[in-house]
Amino acid sequence: MQKLEPSAVQDALQKFIDQTVYLHLETTNGAYANHFNEKVMTVNAFIRNTKVNISRATVTGKNPYRVGLKLDEGWVVAEGLTDFEIDDENRLLLAGHNEEGKLAIALQLSHTPF
Repeated sequence: MQKLEPSAVQDALQKFIDQTVYLHLETTNGAYANHFNEKVMTVNAFIRNTKVNISRATVTGKNPYRVGLKLDEGWVVAEGLTDFEIDDENRLLLAGHNEEGKLAIALQLSHTPF
């Protein structure tokens, strides 16, 4: 992955507009976060291979960034994104890594299931 470049990500997002695509969204502060500090609540969300139709997509903020996807019935927003990659299958992979380099959030879009 490379550091998120807003203009490159915006261009990549445009390739998913007005199409039914597959979405992966994951957030976590670590499954064992409270093992290291009992006061830290473990938080996680995971959705994979959900079909969505995106009518608008935007990248905003300064590192870390936020991506908003306007869907037929609402919005998907991912905040805290720091890195991106377009892989060999033309999937857009966005990630947010914390100061220790650990994954905190992932947002991925694909024309085929993950």
